[in-house]
Amino acid sequence: MTRRIDLPSEARVRAALTQLRRKASEIGKRPTVLALAREFGLSNTTFRRHFPDIARDIAEAARTSASAADTPASHYDLLVARNAKLKRRNKELTAHLTLAAARIQQITLDNQRLKQQLEAATGVTHIGTQRRRAPTQ
Repeated sequence: MTRRIDLPSEARVRAALTQLRRKASEIGKRPTVLALAREFGLSNTTFRRHFPDIARDIAEAARTSASAADTPASHYDLLVARNAKLKRRNKELTAHLTLAAARIQQITLDNQRLKQQLEAATGVTHIGTQRRRAPTQ
């Protein structure tokens, strides 16, 4: 058995939609059916079932704003976006390079330590540097 749902009036829903659109435009987003449904404590499906016209209006507004956003950006906007992407990539590569250099240093130190341990274990004797010859008389 399903529970009884207290539905708001259509006028109240439209007033909430107007307010939601105003808030959404202030922050640069578009209103959604889900956000409006949550205003009234309803699930998305229940809201769409009981207010199909309002849900259709919101979906249509989203489609028209999406098609308006598909207009090509200016050359300057493309350059700014490309520059930002390159800066992010450069920062990422610099971090990778720093990590790689630190890893190489660690491997070098480990190699030196292991080499010394191997030489000590096998009894390697190092021959000193070239001796200076005594002057012949």
